[in-house]
Amino acid sequence: MTAANHAQGRDYLFVTDFDQTLSFADSGLMLAEMLGIDGFAERVAGLAETRLVQQGAELAYLLRHDPDFRRVRRDHLIEVGKHVRLKDNIRLLVQLLHGIEDFHFAFHVVSAAPREVVESALAEIVPPENIHGTELGFDPATGEVASINRVCAGYGKVAALDELRARLGIGHDRVVYVGDGSSDVHVMLHVNRLSGLTIAVSENR
Repeated sequence: MTAANHAQGRDYLFVTDFDQTLSFADSGLMLAEMLGIDGFAERVAGLAETRLVQQGAELAYLLRHDPDFRRVRRDHLIEVGKHVRLKDNIRLLVQLLHGIEDFHFAFHVVSAAPREVVESALAEIVPPENIHGTELGFDPATGEVASINRVCAGYGKVAALDELRARLGIGHDRVVYVGDGSSDVHVMLHVNRLSGLTIAVSENR
């Protein structure tokens, strides 16, 4: 990206959520079903009632603290990603954004889903360095989730987007954010307030 491009406003940051935005199902639900863990929706609802966890960060909490989810390993997350059903034409969308003459769109995914899931699901569509998901630390001896290093949920998405925008040197009004649900509200309001563009891709009000 050149200074001339910035001066002409030709560089844009295109950021999208993952679960139920690029995919049809919640990756946490898919993980629970794959491992035979019952009551995922009820566990998430219970966490929401306590208000101890940012909306969207429930899976990260369960992976670290719920006894049933403590058996999850990195390979399980990668396997779930391979079975995620993506929405149609995501590859085409990326190609179209890269093919608009005289404009450059940096395509990034910011999601509360574990990074391993998103990278696996979008392999050969979005480069790993353009995927920003929940960062987990794994115990080298047992392989279980030992720490949650970062969660891109709620205000965490706002922070991730702002860091990305600043690193790329793109103005606030050159940001496009695509999301599907209430967990995206904070970042969508942030982008709108600073004259960016938001796109909702679900029936949620």
